Amino acid sequence: MVALRQLSIVPILGTAQTLAWASSYYLPAMLAVPMARDLGISPSTVFAAFSVALIVSAALGPYAGRAIDRFGGRPVLIASNVVFAAGLAALGWADSTAALFLAWALMGIAMGSGLYEAAFATVVRLHGQQARSAITGITLFAGFASTVGWPVSAALESHFGWRGACMAWAALHLLIGLPLNACLPRLARAATADAAASAQPETAPLLAGVEARRSALLMAYVFAVTWFISTAMAAHLPRVLQAAGVGFALAVSFAALVGPAQVAGRVLEFTVLQRFHPLLSARLAAMAHPLGAVAIGLAGAPAAAAFTVLHGAGNGILTIAIGTLPLLLFGSQGYGRRQGLLMVPARLVQAGAPFLFGLGLDRWGAQSLWISSLLGVTALGALMCISVPSGLSKRLSTES
Repeated sequence: MVALRQLSIVPILGTAQTLAWASSYYLPAMLAVPMARDLGISPSTVFAAFSVALIVSAALGPYAGRAIDRFGGRPVLIASNVVFAAGLAALGWADSTAALFLAWALMGIAMGSGLYEAAFATVVRLHGQQARSAITGITLFAGFASTVGWPVSAALESHFGWRGACMAWAALHLLIGLPLNACLPRLARAATADAAASAQPETAPLLAGVEARRSALLMAYVFAVTWFISTAMAAHLPRVLQAAGVGFALAVSFAALVGPAQVAGRVLEFTVLQRFHPLLSARLAAMAHPLGAVAIGLAGAPAAAAFTVLHGAGNGILTIAIGTLPLLLFGSQGYGRRQGLLMVPARLVQAGAPFLFGLGLDRWGAQSLWISSLLGVTALGALMCISVPSGLSKRLSTES
């Protein structure tokens, strides 16, 4: 019964998450330039407003997680669709720099309560320790957010302008996103339907005391590094490849491989790596970006495709680890609030990643990849310092 319920929830949340990411995180890449041109400001000012949204989402995350712990994800995610629609409409109506920043701040409220962390907390609230496969399934769907979002935003902008594109995305939240999230089971009904699952003994706290605090700090650091690298590459990957000697058209083509590589990494996690503890998956994935950077550092342009695929696959698996590691190590009790707290440093670092990595790229070109690679190595070191409780290791091997 639990497996059937997860199968029905995954496409609902996966589709809703694709819409949420496409209309927020991936929106500035296509609309920042026309926004800036129309408002008479620089594109960097638009990205600064986007950074405000990320900071707001970081501040709101723990509160949204706590609300999901208490009331379930359905009302929180439905509310996020309404706020997304309002924020996108406010963007479409913005006629000044101040209005633009206020609109992105409103978008930050929606992002803090309607992106991955909220979706992960929702399935954990419904299915507890058995939510790992659902988390992976949701990221498989939403892995195509950029593949869908960028061309749709570009097409809407070319036909209706950037204001019309924002209004269209706002309408999609009300016409598609909200009804999808409204199809999620209510908490009381889910608790009854999953009575057998919840009757199983809760494994939390798997870690406690000093060890729990130490692991939480290490995990927060890993998540921050993951989001820094991911956001920096999302903003600058074509330029990085060009600095390594790849032509513009080919650099754009290689950069487009990130989305499929992320999905391929998640398929690997869903099939082969599903039998192992997510800590192993995370350690393997943390090695991918540094290995790709070494390849492109030694071979230059011929290794550009390999670097892109390694980066994308590793990032795809690490996104799943963000949802599954806290669940497996700390249990499902209070997952939403804990997840929100763990992601605060990541969201704050993410806000500055495009600017900071851009400075390095301006100064060192492709050699700036050593910055992100060293960060990746430190994240791997942090993951190696997180230990799996022996009781959990035995239980997982038995379940596999």
